[in-house]
Amino acid sequence: MKQLYLLPIFAAAALVPVSSKSGSPFAGRWDLTITTPQGTYPSWMEFSDRDGSVRIVGRVASVHAVSGMKLEGTHLAFSSREWFGKQIDVQWDMTVAGTRISGTQKRGDGVEGQITGVPQPPIARKMPAAWNAPEMIFNGRDLTGWEADEPDKNHWKALDGELINEQAGANIRTTRKFQDYRLHLEYNCPQDGNSGVYMRGRYEVQVEYEPTGTNDEFHGMGAIYGFVAPAVKISPRPGQWESYDVTLVGRTVTVVRDGVVIIDEQEIPGITGGAVDSREAEPGPLYIQGDHTGGMKYRNITVSTPR
Repeated sequence: MKQLYLLPIFAAAALVPVSSKSGSPFAGRWDLTITTPQGTYPSWMEFSDRDGSVRIVGRVASVHAVSGMKLEGTHLAFSSREWFGKQIDVQWDMTVAGTRISGTQKRGDGVEGQITGVPQPPIARKMPAAWNAPEMIFNGRDLTGWEADEPDKNHWKALDGELINEQAGANIRTTRKFQDYRLHLEYNCPQDGNSGVYMRGRYEVQVEYEPTGTNDEFHGMGAIYGFVAPAVKISPRPGQWESYDVTLVGRTVTVVRDGVVIIDEQEIPGITGGAVDSREAEPGPLYIQGDHTGGMKYRNITVSTPR
């Protein structure tokens, strides 16, 4: 996923304060769905009752602050900048009633959408006592068990045991869905390449070797895009085979890169930009980004499920 917000949007200081009473009905995290005439896509919002601030995840890109917020009881409105082929101003207007959010979204390009939202589920689960043997989910010969999100733009193919994206086009996902698991995969990212691996189709582990200075630590190789930065820096190796071993249980994630723990049992706050949906309690596919750059290669993709 390319970084489209250049400010330190992950920091609490970047969130926009608002004068509000304690105990706002918007307090907490919300899984949102936006329905427009062009289609439906997921979103995510967090309202901090501690300091009266909001951050949002739009259709793509990173979690970021909002501006011009107005809060009056059960009504909330604010503005953001979102990416729809270019940066566009977006006006959000929503009302909460019990455990449901409804409202409208008006974009600067004239597109209007309907907002629905529910509280983010906790999905807190204990680490399994044992795991099943790893199961290969890419056979190395063809795309059996995989499907492109835009078949007419698909440039993924299987060749000599490798899953190769010949040029930017479609993203690809497994037809099978998973809940908690241990994922192993090997990737070969070229210089200037940008991709990402989405666990359950919702939480992106970044894969990129863009030019130095393009991405900060929250958007660079190994990050949970925009939310969790790697604790350990590893020298870039564009054009070489590397590996990820990812353990996802509930919303707790551990990422091991080439045998080094870079994220250790950290909470994923919510969906990342480009997610397939916002139904966080449900199983989801393994989803690989192919719409940014070509030249990406993956191989030896296995999943271990709880025994």
